[in-house]
Amino acid sequence: MNLNKMCQKGTSPLAQREVLQIMKNRKRAISKINRILEMPQEVYTENPKITITGFNEMIVENFKGILEYEDYYIRINTSLGIININGYELKLEAMTNDDIKVKGKVESIDIERKFD
Repeated sequence: MNLNKMCQKGTSPLAQREVLQIMKNRKRAISKINRILEMPQEVYTENPKITITGFNEMIVENFKGILEYEDYYIRINTSLGIININGYELKLEAMTNDDIKVKGKVESIDIERKFD
């Protein structure tokens, strides 16, 4: 059953409610399985995780992209908002599709939260 097709225009309100209920039940089941397996939330969601080591290194997991990059200022986009890193001699030392490692002398970190 394709849930997206069922929610298209022209579908009865009753059918749409049933589809929404199915989707909610799936999310609950997945969440319950993840809790049982004790998986960290950042593994199965897009929520970012920030790990700071002293004032010289930080790792941002589950980032979406780099918005700005200077040696004194880095802006990183995430699913929950934008992370602003201020300092000097900042460098993007390592990067994968999901994680980014910032090194340098970090002076402050600011988070601009997105509101849905």
